[in-house]
Amino acid sequence: MATTKWNIDPTHSEVQFKVKHLVISTVTGQFNKFEGSIESDGENFDGASASFQLDINSISTNVADRDAHLKSDDFFSAEKFPHIKFSNGILTKKGDDFKLVGDLTIKDITKFVTLDVEYGGSMTDGYGQNKAGFEVNGKINRKEFGLTWSMVTEAGGVVVGDDVRLHLNIQAVKA
Repeated sequence: MATTKWNIDPTHSEVQFKVKHLVISTVTGQFNKFEGSIESDGENFDGASASFQLDINSISTNVADRDAHLKSDDFFSAEKFPHIKFSNGILTKKGDDFKLVGDLTIKDITKFVTLDVEYGGSMTDGYGQNKAGFEVNGKINRKEFGLTWSMVTEAGGVVVGDDVRLHLNIQAVKA
């Protein structure tokens, strides 16, 4: 069967992250600019390949000072490393859903990660475009990717948690 390419539709997709602040609450952020694709055998996503990249300069936590700090050398070093990249991804069917395994690169550090993927199905929209929906979840340790900035409060509390939860709602359109 011929390979089918699906491109992430950024107008119907979102990429979010969540991290603990002071260990008592959670800060949510997102990347507003990203791109990626999936290559499958038709609409059979078992064994499909996937890749994407996120634009660090599009990060938003709804607090300009925090966003600037995240772009700085304390965290992502956006000037030197403008993208987070996921490559060599393979979707593997597990029951009704999938696992996505591949290489995640943040700054100049690449780690093999496994993400959970809930397949929402596929449908033809009102414009005749074939689309497929996926909800992707996972967790990484930020320090494993060189995001080691930390601060301890006077009371001994940690300002930023180590674990970062990832949540992507992806709608892909058949090319």
